[in-house]
Amino acid sequence: MGLTVKAGSEGSFVPVPAGLHLARCYQIIDLGTQKSEYMGKTKYQPKVMFKFEVHGEDDQGNPLVTSKGEPMSISKNYTASLSDMATLREDLKNWRGRDFTPEELRAFELKNVLGVFAMISVSTAQGRDGKEYTNIGAIMPVPANIKKAGLPEGHNPTAFFDLDNPDMTLFETLSENIKNKIMSSPEWQERQGGVIEGIGSPINQITKLDDDIPF
Repeated sequence: MGLTVKAGSEGSFVPVPAGLHLARCYQIIDLGTQKSEYMGKTKYQPKVMFKFEVHGEDDQGNPLVTSKGEPMSISKNYTASLSDMATLREDLKNWRGRDFTPEELRAFELKNVLGVFAMISVSTAQGRDGKEYTNIGAIMPVPANIKKAGLPEGHNPTAFFDLDNPDMTLFETLSENIKNKIMSSPEWQERQGGVIEGIGSPINQITKLDDDIPF
């Protein structure tokens, strides 16, 4: 599944160009349970978003930065699951360079991914609405020769939004589209009445384990 930065969004936004790029994960956002439709079927699934800042140059040698001189960013949404067929598991497996052990599958700490560099494959595709979208495909480890040459300094502070313990200061920095997604979730709506027992956020379904390779 790919999210998605919209190529035709408002303003002077310029999407990350297609190709293979060095990127750093700087934000993980718990979106709560989201409704999706595919081939006439409706599903409700816990979702999480990974946001990456992109470093490097395009094919013409231009730095991959915004009009403000900051690194371009791109994100990808996942179903918060480490099941055999889950895209999140496949991407993390490729990024780590190995699959999960049975112990890790019982509890994996997503926060370990924050601040970690990867190589991301970016492509464009036309959505069902006829618009062109920019998507993250594969996520891979950074080659040894790039690590040896030295990784760049991260630009954005790392941040983790968890619906079990929402950081409202962080929430207010999110785009209106992302905030609306979060506020549409049953976890958010139920929490407006107070602390809700027995509702675990998607992020906390795969947490609490330290790991060395590389997260």
